[in-house]
Amino acid sequence: MTIIKHKNQKVGVFIDTQNLYHSAKNLYGSKVNFTKLLTEIVSDRILIRAIAYVIKTETKEESNFFDALVKSGIETKIKDLQTFSSGAKKGDWDVGMAVDAIGLASKIDVAVFATGDGDLIPVVEYLKLTGCQVEIATFKQSCSSNLIQTADDFLDLSMEKRKFLIK
Repeated sequence: MTIIKHKNQKVGVFIDTQNLYHSAKNLYGSKVNFTKLLTEIVSDRILIRAIAYVIKTETKEESNFFDALVKSGIETKIKDLQTFSSGAKKGDWDVGMAVDAIGLASKIDVAVFATGDGDLIPVVEYLKLTGCQVEIATFKQSCSSNLIQTADDFLDLSMEKRKFLIK
């Protein structure tokens, strides 16, 4: 994939924190450095908005993490963890990310999704039809290959683990 990135491009960043957190934890026993991730994604382009989609648990021990995201210039959208009668738990933001990206499409040139979730392929295709360039930033080992193929560009975080991971 060869794309052109230039300083006048307006960028919207949509971060699936659960997806990146679990990928980094399961693959490397580490955590993601979201500050460095945002800096790398935006590069010398114009950041219009960066949103991290997060899940709040019953313990609320993640509040320091949420504060750190905000201090890094990343807005947080918070949703409660869903617990089902079977005991299963779920927390995802696919639809929220899609709605926000579509809503911002007329204000940005580039949409960057920090996720490997293939459920976002339809929104990637739609954004490309509107003229947005779409980039994916995540760990290749936990990313949908179809998502990579659909996007205009892919940043494999596992290629620069020292930059993007915190032990």
